[in-house]
Formats: sequence, structure tokens, C-alpha cells
Amino acid sequence: MKFAVAGATGKMGKMLIETILRSPNAQLTGALEHRTCPLLGTDAGAFLGQQTNVLITDDLAKGLAGAEYLIDFTRPEGTLLHLEAAKRAGVKMIVGTTGFTHEQLQQLRSAADTIAMVFAPNMSVGVNATLKILQVAAQLLKQGYDIEIVEAHHRHKVDAPSGTAIKMGEVIAKAQGSSLPDLAVYAREGHTGERKPG
Repeated sequence: MKFAVAGATGKMGKMLIETILRSPNAQLTGALEHRTCPLLGTDAGAFLGQQTNVLITDDLAKGLAGAEYLIDFTRPEGTLLHLEAAKRAGVKMIVGTTGFTHEQLQQLRSAADTIAMVFAPNMSVGVNATLKILQVAAQLLKQGYDIEIVEAHHRHKVDAPSGTAIKMGEVIAKAQGSSLPDLAVYAREGHTGERKPG
């Protein structure tokens, strides 16, 4: 399987590149970053001390050339740019980006009519098991119960609530026969940026 990684120099991007390079069944064909990234033009495996001959680029066509799949853990605006390029190139997408607006989510959903796509705000088995448990609990506790989702993150988390918390809220609301916009009250919402230290 041939993969391009968007957000190649971020935390998830580095983990993905390392995993791809270690896998005998996977090949890294592209590494994408935004146009102001200081690591453009460097080898995507340099942080591991490996030479991959895949240079980090902001050229979407070049970064997707030869890829079967694009894995994207970036920001909503970046993901939507990558989505258009992936559609043009016929590349399948795996999206773990969070913080999308309702309108942006609609763009993702409509793109799934054109290209194969996996979109999951959290891909861990534990979180997905928790979502199923929440669904059952919310169905059992429909009347007379208030449900709150409280989350804590490192100060570098820029979107709130997290994609995982939003998904939890959607599962609970649906199980109760409603929708998240109809039920939700937020303490922090949107791209709030990093919290200040202290």
C-alpha cells in the first residue's frame, strides 16, 4: 500500500511516517506540509535518521503522485484543500482531523461520493468501544438525567471541544432522539488556540 501523509512534521504525521517505514506492506510516497513549514525540501525520514528519498513538499500534486491513500491529521482548512487534490488524483483518504464546522463536515461527506474515505475523530479501539457504551447508557437514561462531557487536554490543543467529545455528544443526542446542536451547551468552542502557560 502506498501512502502520502499530510501534516508530515506534526506529532501524528511523524508517528504515521515511522509506522509506514517500519511496515513491510506499506510504502511512503509523499509527505505534505503547509507552505510556510521550515522543513520543506527535507527528507521525510530525517527525524528518524533515515533517508526515504521522499521530500517534504507543499505541492499537492507532487505529494500525492503515486499514492493510493492520503492520511490527513492536519487542520480543517488544510484537510479541505487536501480533499480537493485527492479527488482530482483519485486518492483515497483517511482523515483524523478534528474541529470541522457543520458546513465543512458536509463537504467531507459529499466528497465520499467521489472517493473512498474513512473519517474518524478518534481511531482508538477504546474510544470506539466507549461510544457504543455511551449509546446504550443514553438510551437507558433518556428521561430525568443531565449528561455532561468534561475533557482535559494539554495546553497545545487548539480546537475545543475535541472531535472525540463532539462524537460522544452526537452519539448521546442521537440515542436520545435529538441532535447535538439542539442539546449542547459549550464552555469552549471553536479554534480557541493554545492556552497560555500557567
